[in-house]
Amino acid sequence: MIKKIDSINRIVESGVVAVVRAENKDDAEKISSACIRGGIQAIEVTLTVPGAEEVIRSLKNMFSPEELLVGAGSVLDSETARIAILAGAEYIVSPCFDKDTAKLCNRYGIPYMPGCMTITEMKTAMEYGADVVKLFPGNTFAPSIIKSIKGPLPQVSVMPTGGVNLQNAAEWIKSGAVAIGIGSDLTKPASIGNYDEVTKLAKEYCEIVREARTATMLT
Repeated sequence: MIKKIDSINRIVESGVVAVVRAENKDDAEKISSACIRGGIQAIEVTLTVPGAEEVIRSLKNMFSPEELLVGAGSVLDSETARIAILAGAEYIVSPCFDKDTAKLCNRYGIPYMPGCMTITEMKTAMEYGADVVKLFPGNTFAPSIIKSIKGPLPQVSVMPTGGVNLQNAAEWIKSGAVAIGIGSDLTKPASIGNYDEVTKLAKEYCEIVREARTATMLT
């Protein structure tokens, strides 16, 4: 259970989770490496990547535990979650809430971050042990939604994913997001082989989070 708490704390402290989707294993590894060079520790390898389990294993061999916290995303069921955990995934992310996946993750002391859109979904996810709720898809809402959510659920930790970009990342943090999940707005340059640009963007997102948190503390 201590490991679970440590993983959650690292995700929150980092403030940025890179959502990695790719056409193949090699590209996924290059994208992940570029993000890590840019200062993002939390890498979410989506299981839509061919050979995603091998990507997770490879990244854990390539980087030290201090450099990388690797998780699996797009996990739809407990069977897939178990495969990812056995491959080395340190947290599980889903586009929706699944009770069996929540139970499995609790059993093995692995953080589970399910995608939720409503108060009812978030309440249920929390009752099944979700420590962080992924607000998904984030582009359906404005950052001010977090304040509305925290009215009835002040204890919920929210991580918006989907539609988070350089223009609104700071506003999400200032509105109360514990972290932000970023996919194509971070990794898109990789589609033309520009991994250096991915690293540059990763640095920008990390800096935006730091500055937004500092500004929030001063207000």
